[in-house]
Amino acid sequence: MSTEPEPASKDTTDAVDTGPDTPGTAEVPAPDTPDAAEPDAAEPGSATEPDAVEPGSATEPDTTEPDTTAESAADSGDGGEAAAQVSEGEAELAAQRVERERIERRKAGKQGPIDAGGKLSGTAADLLAAVRAVESGEKPAAAVFGAPEPARRPAPEPVRRPRPAHPEPAAAPAGPVGPAPETVRSVRDVLAEGGAPESLAPQTAALLGEGAEEALRADPWQLLRVGGVRPEQADGFARALLGAQCGPDDERRGRAVTVWLLEQAALAGHTALELSRLTATLAQRGVPDPDAAVQGALAEGEALAFQDALDEPGARPERAASGAVGGSDGEGAEGESAEGEGEERPVRVLIGLERYALAEESLADGLARLVNSPPKQDGSTPDWERAAASAQGSAAELIRAVAGHGLVLHTGGEASLAEPAALLRAAHSLGLRAWAAAPGPLGRDRFAALLDDPSSDSPSPGPGPAAPATAAVPAAVTVAGLLTGAEGPGRDADGALDLDLLVVLDAPQLDVEAGALLAESLSDGARLVLTGDPAVLWSVGPGRVFADLLAARLCPQVASRRPDPGPLGELVSGIGIGELGQVEAPGKEVVIVPVRDAGEAVHRTVQLVADSVPRAIGVPAEETQVITPGHGGAAGTRALNAALKERLNPGPGRFGGFDPGDRVVHSPAPGRVLPGRVVGADADGLHLSCAGETVVVPQDRVEGSVRHGWALTAHQALGGRWPAVVVVLPGDAVPALSRPWIYTAFGRAARHLSVVHGVEQALPRAVSEIPAKPRTTRLPVLLTPQVPATD
Repeated sequence: MSTEPEPASKDTTDAVDTGPDTPGTAEVPAPDTPDAAEPDAAEPGSATEPDAVEPGSATEPDTTEPDTTAESAADSGDGGEAAAQVSEGEAELAAQRVERERIERRKAGKQGPIDAGGKLSGTAADLLAAVRAVESGEKPAAAVFGAPEPARRPAPEPVRRPRPAHPEPAAAPAGPVGPAPETVRSVRDVLAEGGAPESLAPQTAALLGEGAEEALRADPWQLLRVGGVRPEQADGFARALLGAQCGPDDERRGRAVTVWLLEQAALAGHTALELSRLTATLAQRGVPDPDAAVQGALAEGEALAFQDALDEPGARPERAASGAVGGSDGEGAEGESAEGEGEERPVRVLIGLERYALAEESLADGLARLVNSPPKQDGSTPDWERAAASAQGSAAELIRAVAGHGLVLHTGGEASLAEPAALLRAAHSLGLRAWAAAPGPLGRDRFAALLDDPSSDSPSPGPGPAAPATAAVPAAVTVAGLLTGAEGPGRDADGALDLDLLVVLDAPQLDVEAGALLAESLSDGARLVLTGDPAVLWSVGPGRVFADLLAARLCPQVASRRPDPGPLGELVSGIGIGELGQVEAPGKEVVIVPVRDAGEAVHRTVQLVADSVPRAIGVPAEETQVITPGHGGAAGTRALNAALKERLNPGPGRFGGFDPGDRVVHSPAPGRVLPGRVVGADADGLHLSCAGETVVVPQDRVEGSVRHGWALTAHQALGGRWPAVVVVLPGDAVPALSRPWIYTAFGRAARHLSVVHGVEQALPRAVSEIPAKPRTTRLPVLLTPQVPATD
């Protein structure tokens, strides 16, 4: 495997899509299919520019199922349960709604409401006025932004905050709640009148509510709220309904496109966008007055504005055409102020959707409370020290750090999982209610097997008090199951999780919403450990929680010193530091299979899974996982799954394209993946076996939430490891490759890795030159005034 990098190519990550998008210039196209709207669905080599931003365009080729199936996926669940119980996806969404309501109530107490449709007032008006004062030269930036008020005021002592109430299944309405049939019919009629596909009616009615028809007639661009609909398609719909009244300068269009761009940015991982970047993209989307469009979204409460000071002494804020202060990545130029006052402190103005902005604020509050609260006195200091002394290496450091701190970060590869396992056993022996939670069932089951393995080198606590006889053995659950109460200890009388120590595995997969729910669900004095490999792909949802916390250095950080063993460990460790080297693989641990084109890549992949790997390595096909960069393309998951099904489980696909025995992945909620197999189907829907549990997916939700699963994207495979992995890299996959993607895909193999290689020198170049794409987040800024940094 060559290690010679290619010359650096031009980085187009932050380029803005310049394609015109003016209404009234083309025929009304059909909205994108759900697959086309998926971030994963970018087909390498297609006409789409994969690295061009619009924020959130198909630049993240590995994200799992997006908002296009959110409604059906979120409502799907265990159809075999009694009607009085809600599905796991519904319960999770209910918990998020309760948390958002709590955040909104807190926000309402801090500032007055903005009248809908009116001009800006309060903080938003002051902020934009300050921006324009700096732009016009009326005031220097230092005078306006030199001493900004902190985003949050640190509390002198921890204060118990209200906890989100756990939604009890019995209190939920029986059966899935959907729009009334009359509402769907009326929406279908108005969609047909505007030339939009009538199939969008159920989702549109669910989003807009009982008055959906009137809302669409009053503002046709509300159709942009439906997943998969693009601005040009909403423009055609509006033109058909409004006629001559439709124009690119319509303020309703400006607001809708602003919100749509922010939603696309969230799909790409951003919790907010630079004002300058947002207005520039709005202009290229055919919005004549981007500033007015942003102001309209702010006035209607659909977005929030923030001013963040940047710690770059000697820099001066950039001025964009829109009047924004601050560069795209917080970069400034050297210089003095207009009045010669010397060095200025740069600022940036960010615009974000309220949903993610408030979740990030809630996450910062919850984490600051854990850091500032002394941990409960569970076990004496000598007891903790004895537990640490009996551990090995960095496991001892982890135990000592957890003994005295409410928040601890732990980093390492696959081998390092033994250290949080040792911590959980030690905490259990001291009488703590200790639990581990993983973002998905793959990570949960992997860690549970480690906890149950008596041969693991997890330490015994040594002499000291024995664990209470009634204490539960440390167990692993999923984050969703923990938050909804379907798994784990449940909640106490105050609504907090009934535990003393929570270890969150695969922490890079946490987005801001899941992180906020976890942090706010922990009681004062509880201990939280976030552990994971910082080199893997970040979360599917917005934010980079783990990376932001590592950079903020606000709590102890323990780096594991356990290297992953063998040739595979050596290969993946090198990729993590940007080096793709050759490794000795005497047991065929790593095999490179060169191919000339995508067709040959599919053929060789099927041959490897069905014949070569079982025969030469001894790993059966059902324990071999195929990973490829995207869903689309000639060697994407769709093409590979079709070929693998034909070879491994041929059948007519009489159950919506599926047959008993098919390997599948089910997405009960956006961003969540449950691997499983098809058991059968009946009038109730498609019966699956997922992680040892029976799941019934209603017939109308199968197409949107179930895929074949012999081949996955790297994001879908996160959290899991298989005895054998086949990574497929066809020539048209080059735009999707990056160091985190390759590290993640190659790191899923436990015993054997085959690389179907058709990208030539693009592979070593991606490893050495293409890091993770940057994300715009506010978590470090929100945490800084609340928590003192640690060394």
